[in-house]
Amino acid sequence: MIYHLIEYLKEIGIDIPGQGLFGYLSFRAIISFTTALLISIFAGRRIIRWIQRKQIGEEIRDLGLEGQMQKKGTPTMGGIIIFLSIIVPVLLFADLTNIYTILLIVSTIWFFIIGFADDYIKVFRKNKEGMSEKGKLIAQGVLGLVIALAVCFSDDIVVREKVNLQDNIAIEATSDSTSIAAAAGIAGVVENHDVIKSTKTTIPFIKSHEFDYKWLSPFKGKFGWYCKWAIYMLMIIIVITACSNGVNLTDGMDGLATGTSAIVGVVLGIFAWLSGNILNAEYLNIMYIPGSGEIAVFMSAFVGALIGFLWYNSFPAQVFMGDTGSLMLGGIIGVCAVLIRKELLLPILCGIFFVESLSVIMQRFYFKYTKKKYGEGRRIFRMAPLHHHYQKEGVPALIQWPKKALPEAKIVTRFWICGMILAVITIALLKIR
Repeated sequence: MIYHLIEYLKEIGIDIPGQGLFGYLSFRAIISFTTALLISIFAGRRIIRWIQRKQIGEEIRDLGLEGQMQKKGTPTMGGIIIFLSIIVPVLLFADLTNIYTILLIVSTIWFFIIGFADDYIKVFRKNKEGMSEKGKLIAQGVLGLVIALAVCFSDDIVVREKVNLQDNIAIEATSDSTSIAAAAGIAGVVENHDVIKSTKTTIPFIKSHEFDYKWLSPFKGKFGWYCKWAIYMLMIIIVITACSNGVNLTDGMDGLATGTSAIVGVVLGIFAWLSGNILNAEYLNIMYIPGSGEIAVFMSAFVGALIGFLWYNSFPAQVFMGDTGSLMLGGIIGVCAVLIRKELLLPILCGIFFVESLSVIMQRFYFKYTKKKYGEGRRIFRMAPLHHHYQKEGVPALIQWPKKALPEAKIVTRFWICGMILAVITIALLKIR
């Protein structure tokens, strides 16, 4: 809103000192981060007290984990803090006419509603199961379908594959990528190329860093055209749903999902800024996606909100995000990755979430298989998801390392370190051909 107010004042000829700063993505990203951080820290304290007064506490199932029962009664549904800390700065400083901003706002609200409904059923209706798995998957799939339809049919979501640049010319990215392109064209920087609808995405270890979903289509011609878009849409739905559930499964220790999501958010924000900037896209030989730079403003608020929330969510946690937060965070990550065409990098960037989800799948499959074969279920891990494996000892399982249980704070810190390493690797992959 402030961004649009500044733009309006420019149009009517009113000059305010410093208003030109709002034309720069970097400035709006910084103030979005700062605002989200402050809201999360200062408003978070009041929200936590309100949750305590309403007696909205976490119901703990006894899983035999050290220190587990001490967390009983800890305020939950802290995802409300994260939601407000993201939405407010975005509404204030982002370009609300930008298609990418609109889709991310819609996604945030949608996943917040799903998570809130799930927590509401658990807390107020005393149903520990919450919303049915089928219901959550359908709701997540609906949002995935909306995003897929927007990506495939919106004229505002396009890519520009080739950009010709003159030497020694630099252009600072603003929120309006169309204006950037126009300005660059006037300067003779960009050769006039038509933007296109494309099913291409970014993939590592290939010279052009591009993978086209049409390569998966067994058909050619008109039917092949429909087939490639159908494959692309299906992939988008799967990615968004998987990310949302992956973060949800990871949210089992104080600060684990919060810190890991913040690391992922930083990388996605960098990718968005690079993809929306003509010079950077050309230098890194990646797709230039007009308008996608605005996502950096959103992701800055995302990271700021999580760091502020970590103030209260770090061990020992004063508040849990609940499904209100975890489903929303995963959904935002998935949608952002799809919009900037980096979804195939997620198994590396979101390696923590991927391994956590994989551990649950492997554990369930192996348990059912051994129960059918031997009459009793056996385990690969002492406990799934994976982070709980390191908290247990003396449980029969295929993997018995480490021999002794580790403190929760140490497990979380080591997972953060692994997340940082994966983030660096993901960024480095842009230059590995």
